[in-house]
Amino acid sequence: MHRILLLGTGGIAGHHVEEFAGIPGCSIVACVDQVPGRAATFAGANKIGDCFESLEAAIAWSQFDAAINATPDGVHKATTLALLASGKHVFCEKPLAPNHADALVMTEAAEAAGVVNMVNLTYRNSPAIQEARRMVQAGAIGELRHVEASYRQSWLVSKSWGNWRVEDKWLWRLSSRHGSTGVLGDVGIHILDFATYGAAQDIVSLHADLVTFPKAEGEQIGDYVLDANDSVAMTARLKSGALATIMASRYTTGHANDLSLTLHGTKGAIKVETDGKVSHLSACLGGDIDLQRWRTLAPPDVKRNARRFADALDSGQNGDPSFRRAADMQKLIDAAFESSATRLPVSIG
Repeated sequence: MHRILLLGTGGIAGHHVEEFAGIPGCSIVACVDQVPGRAATFAGANKIGDCFESLEAAIAWSQFDAAINATPDGVHKATTLALLASGKHVFCEKPLAPNHADALVMTEAAEAAGVVNMVNLTYRNSPAIQEARRMVQAGAIGELRHVEASYRQSWLVSKSWGNWRVEDKWLWRLSSRHGSTGVLGDVGIHILDFATYGAAQDIVSLHADLVTFPKAEGEQIGDYVLDANDSVAMTARLKSGALATIMASRYTTGHANDLSLTLHGTKGAIKVETDGKVSHLSACLGGDIDLQRWRTLAPPDVKRNARRFADALDSGQNGDPSFRRAADMQKLIDAAFESSATRLPVSIG
């Protein structure tokens, strides 16, 4: 039995409880939250046996083998390094860290410790993206020429999420002083991973433009200075020379969490669409190319990230997406910030 510690009991924590509850051989045995009383409340509501108000207390207790790190982005590094130093396997929420240097420190620490390390890039759970990658690698669309990728959200123009102007859970995402790196840092890692994973290729250079739109008088609401980027658009070159156009925005009206990826090659094209719950796959191949006709495909079911983490614990072989993969995506995010600031393309070393 794999005994798992849940670190952090915020909004995403319930999702992790649900995911791991359906995996034989895994049990969340304790939870941690530094807000007084919060861990105890969460433990009671979810039938978790033990709870702690500090990670130090949980590590001293030590009756767990692995941890889910569901803390806020800014404390991923310190908490993960503490867990790794204790020899614990770690399943961390994205982004791994706010910059590549910190992500690399975490990656090297995990690899040196020889423990299972994975990052919960949730859109890898889509059967469509997994099948698209397989088709690309099998040569179904020939040589890749162009990639179009987008992540569309609308919570800055829609109240279906709640009212961002009065709710801290949204306002902090607009303020760099509160640890936000904007839409690029929040969901950019998803669309960059989605695009390069589906294309089965790395980005070797990019040119990015980040925009922060006016949202309030004085661009401040209470303690929140609204300076984090709201939208990003970039062009990139892949290792093969293929051209990519990639965007993410919180101002795309009519969309909640919608990812799309189209891969155009010399022998056909593949399109992936997902909202994180339902995904669709279509292709234009063979004789359909001359007719511009797309056909819907039915991809096979795939293992979800939590299941892959459990399998890695069973086998002792690290799973994917790993810390190193997340660090590579953070390198692209850092490059996008640099490119936007200098208005120049950046090569990825």
